[in-house]
Amino acid sequence: MDTKKIRIKELVEKLNEASRTYYQGTDEIMSNYEYDKLYDELVALEQETGIVLADSPTMHVGYEVVSNLEKERHEKRMLSLDKTKDVEVLREFIKGQKSILSWKMDGLTVVLTYRDGELFKAVTRGNGEVGEVITPNAKAFKNVPLKIPYKGELIIRGEAIITYEDFKRINDEIPEESDKYKNPRNLCSGSVRQLNSEITAKRSVRMYVFSLVKAEGVDFANSRSAQFDWLKTQGFDVVEHKYTDYDHLAEDIAEFEERIPSNAFPTDGLVVLFDDIAYGESLGTTAKYPKDSMAFKWADEIKETKLREVIWSASRTGLLNPIAVFDTVDLEGTNVSRASVHNVSIVKELALGIGDTITVYKANMIIPQIAENLTRSGSLEFPKICPVCGGTAEIKAINEVESLYCTNPECPAKQIKSFSLMVSRDALNIEGLSEATLEKFIDAGIVKDLPDLFDLQSHRDAIVNMEGFGEKSYDNLIRETNKAKKTTLPKLIYGLGIANVGLSTAKLICREYQGDGQALLDADIERLSSIDKVGPVIAGSFVDYFKDEHNRQRFEKLLSLLEIEEEVREGNGFEGMTFVITGNMEHFDNRNALKDYIEARGGKVSGSVSAKTTYLINNDTTSGSSKNKKAKELGIPIISEEDFLNLG
Repeated sequence: MDTKKIRIKELVEKLNEASRTYYQGTDEIMSNYEYDKLYDELVALEQETGIVLADSPTMHVGYEVVSNLEKERHEKRMLSLDKTKDVEVLREFIKGQKSILSWKMDGLTVVLTYRDGELFKAVTRGNGEVGEVITPNAKAFKNVPLKIPYKGELIIRGEAIITYEDFKRINDEIPEESDKYKNPRNLCSGSVRQLNSEITAKRSVRMYVFSLVKAEGVDFANSRSAQFDWLKTQGFDVVEHKYTDYDHLAEDIAEFEERIPSNAFPTDGLVVLFDDIAYGESLGTTAKYPKDSMAFKWADEIKETKLREVIWSASRTGLLNPIAVFDTVDLEGTNVSRASVHNVSIVKELALGIGDTITVYKANMIIPQIAENLTRSGSLEFPKICPVCGGTAEIKAINEVESLYCTNPECPAKQIKSFSLMVSRDALNIEGLSEATLEKFIDAGIVKDLPDLFDLQSHRDAIVNMEGFGEKSYDNLIRETNKAKKTTLPKLIYGLGIANVGLSTAKLICREYQGDGQALLDADIERLSSIDKVGPVIAGSFVDYFKDEHNRQRFEKLLSLLEIEEEVREGNGFEGMTFVITGNMEHFDNRNALKDYIEARGGKVSGSVSAKTTYLINNDTTSGSSKNKKAKELGIPIISEEDFLNLG
């Protein structure tokens, strides 16, 4: 019994942490497959021992709200759904009842309230009892009506989602691999819970209604389907659904299953709901589940195979991505022999070794993944050289995740990076020059060096006739490049990609040399090293960069093409303070945006917590991260973004 009690505690802790990261939109720590496996193990142990801990995920819905948005209690408690992977179990559940089968969309649940025909309030699901008020953001959703014909009080629930296309578009705009979002649900959660609704609007969030909670004075003839039809007349997009029953359920599920690969939106299963409203409500609920509906998740088809090789694929940022190659297996009707392992941390967690026996599956029936390593030899050797250029490859930890990088700045795989960095938001901010477009320009010989970005007019005909371009696209691009010519010296220096010189360091150096670009060409190590937060290593990188004659000529050419504006410092409130920033952002676009905000007001930003740190900014103030632990040891206050904004 003691062993089982210990295991129950371990499972509760692991699953609660996984739920917290899932519902708060931070980095995922386990796959859906692993979560379901551990959850089922916990349920079995609880039933066997009769022990159910107070904080067991089998007793709670969602996770406690930890952000600093305004909180509000739901008028009606939001329950989770019981689930099954067995079609026969689902058939028995609906036996004798006409039901509605719909997608279970994978995003963030939101409750909308309308009064007098206008959107009055929007609240996230939160922990099922208390959610976060996100009304301004809901008004920025792409398809949510702000006004509707119905004038009574209407309360509905729906899933806010981001499509695969928009997910890819947003990730393509993020230059650093480590800052990219893991999946559409992760991105959606962070987008919905922003304080700045403008950011939400840019993320193209959409909402699909799956439940009507309250509509005073409307007769729905005791039918859930009639509710869906009525909601459409009010301007809402409702989740796609169809009638089903005991005899047709299996074939209807198969019909939905066939469409998964072509779906524009993320899903994680299906939902069946009794159409008869009165009957469904008469069944009541359990402590956690309603009895009128159930979720269905496709049973993962898992195959055993042998790991034969791990290929390290070079990305445009120098990141080397591990790809597992194994004996071909048939999964969900297709032959599969490869699966991305994502990073070094996951390789280590799986304890991979060539020849190991592994099990593989398709996440959400689409993406091949390794489920388990049955052998766990841990014998895989990480490459010491880049497969593209033969340069040195090193393991680096970013945000506590280990990945392998090529350190050769001249690596062909990195060619795109220098251009991507220069056109990024924190540098010259040239909209319209995505990595895909830059690749086309490089392949066509239109841009060979950074100054060529401002001579695109010389290649007008070639650009206009490129696939995906035309007169309008060309004109927009020229307008953006002309607008980007007005910039500041720190942004230009940052865009050069000098080793160890980020935007904040570039600002410190430029201030030391009073914004004199020519003087930077002959900056010396001694003077640079004397700048607070610079030091000899960064100073050496800076001086070495401008020792290269080509780099000097490139910089001088850029200075002649650009209109360098004086950097504006607000110097308001944070003088003498040092901040450390960690975790995902909710109010600012990213950590760099928050860093700019602090530095513009006289504060400093450091990458590590020390006795000199004034505040650690982390929206998850209660996490067990290494930075949080260090801050607690040193007595450094841990504050959220909202706490930070209230400092002034």
